[in-house]
Amino acid sequence: MSTYTQIIYHIVFGTKGRVPGLTMLNRGKTWLDPMKFRFCVSLFLLNCVIGLAQAPQRDMRKEDSIVAHLRGINSAAVPIFIAGTAAMDSMNYVRADSLYSQVSEMAPTFDAVLRRLGSIKTQMGSSDEGIALCEKALEINRSSDNIIMLAQGLSNDEGLDQATAAQNLNRAIQLLEEGRNMPTSSDFEYTYLLADCGMRLNDLVLFERETNRLMERHPDKMASHYLNAILAATKEDWKKAESEIRIAEEKGLDKTTVGAFLDNGVNHELFVIRAKGIFLWTFLGWIIGLAALFLFGVILSSLTLSTVERQIKSGGSLQTGFVRNLYRWMINISGIYYYLSLPIVLVLLIVAVGGALYLFFAVGRLPIYFLFLIVASGGITIFYMVKTLIVRPKTQDDGRELMETEAPGLFELTREVARDMNTRPIEEIRITPESDLAVYERGSWRMKMSDKGKRVLIIGTGVMRDFRVDDFRAVLAHEYGHFSHRDTAGGEVAFRVRRDIHLYAYALAVSGQARWWNLAYQFLRLYDFIYRRISHGATRLQEILADRVAAQMYGERSFVNGLSHVVRKTIEFVLLARTEIDDARKNRRPFANLYELNIHSEKTIEEKYTEAINRKTTNDDTHPSPTDRFRYIAGLGAGKGNRGGYVKELFTDWNALTAEQTNVIEQGWKNAAWED
Repeated sequence: MSTYTQIIYHIVFGTKGRVPGLTMLNRGKTWLDPMKFRFCVSLFLLNCVIGLAQAPQRDMRKEDSIVAHLRGINSAAVPIFIAGTAAMDSMNYVRADSLYSQVSEMAPTFDAVLRRLGSIKTQMGSSDEGIALCEKALEINRSSDNIIMLAQGLSNDEGLDQATAAQNLNRAIQLLEEGRNMPTSSDFEYTYLLADCGMRLNDLVLFERETNRLMERHPDKMASHYLNAILAATKEDWKKAESEIRIAEEKGLDKTTVGAFLDNGVNHELFVIRAKGIFLWTFLGWIIGLAALFLFGVILSSLTLSTVERQIKSGGSLQTGFVRNLYRWMINISGIYYYLSLPIVLVLLIVAVGGALYLFFAVGRLPIYFLFLIVASGGITIFYMVKTLIVRPKTQDDGRELMETEAPGLFELTREVARDMNTRPIEEIRITPESDLAVYERGSWRMKMSDKGKRVLIIGTGVMRDFRVDDFRAVLAHEYGHFSHRDTAGGEVAFRVRRDIHLYAYALAVSGQARWWNLAYQFLRLYDFIYRRISHGATRLQEILADRVAAQMYGERSFVNGLSHVVRKTIEFVLLARTEIDDARKNRRPFANLYELNIHSEKTIEEKYTEAINRKTTNDDTHPSPTDRFRYIAGLGAGKGNRGGYVKELFTDWNALTAEQTNVIEQGWKNAAWED
């Protein structure tokens, strides 16, 4: 029985004895060196493998030849030799040692008993004596069997210092190189032992050469694939290592050994590789998705405008149902994509922080300030990312609710326009101190989709001055057009995305993290840009359709006048209010009524008005430019008759309202100044 067969018996049956691979694994502090650790573990497992690869049964034809040779030397020694062999095969080494010793005295030139006795001595811990006996056998007969047995003895480095062990292994390699070319040599066993010696010496060239030879000449052997798995692991080719160990398992390698091999770092490395691969492909797919969203948004916006232009020129009604549905889907998809992007950005942040820290450790210098800056920046960025997802701020309506007793005529006008538009009237009006004009619905998503949400109109006090009722009625019809087209029904995803992006960006800015090197901040900028390309294209289409509904109902001229009034009064209010506020702050006096100020610079207002009216529409606009909006409603007719009067006449006490709104602005300015 060979040395490796004996080893496997120790492992499988639990018999006492020293297992070289296990001893190497536990010797000293080899675990500190990853390469040596890999070799130690591999050697232990490899010793298991070769035992499994070799059957304990003997080649009886060869054994008969050996016995016949002994009979020719001393026939009386034959029964003792046979009994010794039986004892060795049953791993009764003490009895085998005694019987073989008798045979060696009776037949001192019988080389077979000398090499077997040398093997027994080595197994019993007497390596020097065992090697000496194998040397003597080799002197008598330089056969393949004697060479390989001596090589096995020399490769047992247990109890030897590193220099002696290396010397013995190098001699074993020389013997194996000599013996492998003999006619009776077993190529598999010689090649395996050479690979084993290369592994013990950490000679990767020898180990790789002999392992490759095993794979070329003995691909059917389980041990060949196991060695190849070790070679692949040594080269950190973890996928091949896993593949080869699985092939070895199919060819008979026990699952325990397979598990030990994979658990010795292979599974971990494969997990890392697969995780990296998954993330890399996810990252590439994410980038492609962002690019696709952007391109689709640009293409859809261009397609929408060209469709509108073509249908307007043809003189027919606008057929935009398909485009509007497509926009709705795109906005929802891009909104969901934002939330799907956050885990990827989170991983990128962690990798970036970890990479920066690793770089500092790698260069051997660790500036405390930069270390703190990197960790703090990453932690703050991640904290606010999670916070904006978890914490939902309470939404606060703009301005205050305008009671019907304060403006009965205005409420009646909203109901009148609702009747003309054949839709539900506005249920709440909110007054603000600025220049707002907008509508929205309040309620759950289900209520909005079933057209049961509460309809709210926002009116800015700043645009109400000198607003004619006929013109205001057309603008109000535009806002009702949004209700009729159900523009205010959806958009929950879009609203949440815009809110979360702005909240996150604001949090980063306040905390000082809105920097060029902050990945999350740059992502927000990029996604806000892409999202605006998509959502603003949709809102521009909504505005065009609402404009045409209003113009058809109350006439092209009324709508043009109403929109022009809103543009002019917005510019006028901002300029006059800013001048008044600056002067009041400078002279430390109360604000004058901001809605009754005299115009001091008509020329400046007119210049800004002309610029605003005639500007071109850009991709960043939520509304088409006024000149484009006028062009889209051209030729839609005169609409309903005139009513006359001004909007401020619809209020019970216009002066009291403007004084109140002036006070709101003044108090807001004082609070802001106090906080500063």
